[in-house]
Amino acid sequence: MITVNADGKIMVRRCLVTLRPFRIFVLGIGFFTLCFLMTSLGGQFSAKRLGDSPFTIRTEVMGALESRGVLRRMSDMLEMLMKRMDILARLENSTDFHKGDEARFPLDRFQPAAGLMERIQAIAQNVSDIAIKVDQILRNSLLNGKVVEGRRDQCEVPRDPKYPDCAGKVEWMRARWTSDPCYAFFGVDGTECSFLIYLSEVEWFCPPLPWRNRTAALPSPPSLPRVQAAFQSDLARLLELIGTGKESLSFMKKRIRHLAQQWLRAARRLEQKLKGRQRDQKHILIHIGFLTEESGDVFSPRVLKGGPLGEMVQWADILAALFLLGHSLRVTVSLKELQSHLGVPPGRGNCPLTNPLPFDLIYTDYHGLQQMKQHMGLSFKKYRCRVRVIDTFGTEPAYNHEEYATLRGYRTNWGYWNLQPTQFMTMFPHTPDNSFMGFVSEELNKTERQFIKSNKVSSMAVVYGKEASIWKGKEKFLAILNKYMEIHGTVYYETQRPPEVPAFVKNHGLLPQHEFQQLLRKAKLFIGFGFPYEGPAPLEAIANGCVFLQARFNPPHSSLNHEFFRGKPTSREVSSQHPYAEDFIGKPHVWTVDYNNSEEFEAAIKTIVRTQVDPYLPYEYTCEGMLERIHAYIQHQDFCTTSSPPLPPKARSPAMQSLPSPLALSPNATHLVWSPSASRDPHAWPPVDSLQVWVSETRHACTETCRRRGLVCEPTFFRFLNKKEVFLQLSITCDSTEYEMNHLYPAVAENVHECYLQKEPLLFSCAGYNTKYRRLCPCRDYRKGQVALCRDCL
Repeated sequence: MITVNADGKIMVRRCLVTLRPFRIFVLGIGFFTLCFLMTSLGGQFSAKRLGDSPFTIRTEVMGALESRGVLRRMSDMLEMLMKRMDILARLENSTDFHKGDEARFPLDRFQPAAGLMERIQAIAQNVSDIAIKVDQILRNSLLNGKVVEGRRDQCEVPRDPKYPDCAGKVEWMRARWTSDPCYAFFGVDGTECSFLIYLSEVEWFCPPLPWRNRTAALPSPPSLPRVQAAFQSDLARLLELIGTGKESLSFMKKRIRHLAQQWLRAARRLEQKLKGRQRDQKHILIHIGFLTEESGDVFSPRVLKGGPLGEMVQWADILAALFLLGHSLRVTVSLKELQSHLGVPPGRGNCPLTNPLPFDLIYTDYHGLQQMKQHMGLSFKKYRCRVRVIDTFGTEPAYNHEEYATLRGYRTNWGYWNLQPTQFMTMFPHTPDNSFMGFVSEELNKTERQFIKSNKVSSMAVVYGKEASIWKGKEKFLAILNKYMEIHGTVYYETQRPPEVPAFVKNHGLLPQHEFQQLLRKAKLFIGFGFPYEGPAPLEAIANGCVFLQARFNPPHSSLNHEFFRGKPTSREVSSQHPYAEDFIGKPHVWTVDYNNSEEFEAAIKTIVRTQVDPYLPYEYTCEGMLERIHAYIQHQDFCTTSSPPLPPKARSPAMQSLPSPLALSPNATHLVWSPSASRDPHAWPPVDSLQVWVSETRHACTETCRRRGLVCEPTFFRFLNKKEVFLQLSITCDSTEYEMNHLYPAVAENVHECYLQKEPLLFSCAGYNTKYRRLCPCRDYRKGQVALCRDCL
């Protein structure tokens, strides 16, 4: 038995008591050492990753130098610990333990201490060896880094004719690379090389640098197979996607719940109609820009105060249709969410997106379009073909083309986007240059229709206008109407009755939607006083069995003579409060009269009181009609695959000039149709068989020219008309033919026999006329009750 003195005993006891925590400490030191080693070695090779800047290498090298010092300090600590343990070992060999139970320990309890000392000594030696190896690696790295830095400091702006904008972009970067943090995010540090790396690998204005890693040039992996879209039936999932926190969102969710059964029945009918056709599921982002805080969101606070609801009605129906068609949706009403979904890099929006756009389609409005352009950098131009803009009043091509709008005085705050005009989607089909999106009105079943007919009050009228300002100055009309009918209003007020509403009017205040529907189901007349323009309420009234009486505008209202339309990207002349109701529905459901003529106004009211009408809803404003229309757009509209613009005559080869026209004269020789012998593209949409070419009168736009023949203007067909041969087929004499940028072309100035063809495809336009020209107009047929689609378009 070995014994020691009292002091030695105390020291050995302390060593044994702390043995287990000490082991943990040593293991921690070892793990800490390994982490620093990996960091140091990783720093030498991480600079070789694609996209790192020259500045990254210098930063990581400095970090490695610091880690080398830490390794040396750790080695010194371990050596000191080893020396102290060695002192304890010598004490064990030179002394004996006192006898006694409390001072007696088995000899094998000391074996771990000896093994631990050996391990500590080995770790210390390993750390010392590691420090030496890291030092060698760092020296080699610094030598190689000097060579690379020398090469990078000698970067010159390449003179490549394939990249003519490179030098100018580099000059811009020299002056402004600090203007947006996103440049530093992509590795720009103020050196010429970092400019060229960014402009060649993040943007595409400069050629790739030959000494850069070429991994970026490798083709991306093939995309995964498309998932087939399947009609959905659980609208609860959609309500979760819409979210909460705004009165406008609550309104839209209530509307979706209210119409849920109609939507589901319509989806089942369309599914049967399509008979199992293959439909790719699209990944769709819906960004409602006008509801974001950044755009002001003036609508949400006014939902419960009589504010306009038309836009929210349309957005609710768009969300329901896209969801039921089986597409994958993301819904945003905040700029932060938009940036997150798009992958916007940190900064002020001057840099492209960090990753490819994860959405096939983006539905937004003008506010959202502006936000996307502001934050997507060059990616906006790349991906704008995927955008669909919900645009209540429409955007005509003359306002959409930035250069043309600037030169010809069509530039407004809402135009100049250079999109395909059919990417704009309207509430009513008033602008064939745009796509008709629409909304839905509630349909009645047979029982409801019969109940309405038997409970109509022929002497009851409801005024269209929830804001008191609409009633101002209408006392004369109201007095005449009051002679024949009891007048009801739904004007919003908080405490006192609005003074603009006469005392003989029964004002219900602002009503919830279902109560307003019940009021319409009793009333015989729904009367408008000229504002608001083109809202959903008149269609709802007609669907509930009301007659809609509205004012005729003479002269028509437009941006030239009316403040409301000033600044909107359209020259459309609005002949009444609701042109769709006037042109597409008409009598007996819609009466349009001159309110300035008291006799005509009073006579119309007398006739309406005696007239019996049934509830009527155009098919295109039913749930099935909207589903059908949106399905066709998603399946067939592709703005990312562009066709080549028409070539000027001098650029055409003789072979191209001699190509026969695919058009032929109709049997009655009044217009042109697609020739039976001409080839047909099976993927063309609309199908070319629906095309008819007519020549307008001098005071008529193509919109009016086609409508007068029971057709609709189809702008995608302009490319078939934009040929000199078409003038000859129509027996039009052309002493000269010129290619120019003008939204009225192709056209002919008959008095001087001058013919004009369109130079810019974005300016093909159904809208517009000039007394100097007769225009060539592409018209097509359309499905009954569905003006957006031709007979064979589904």
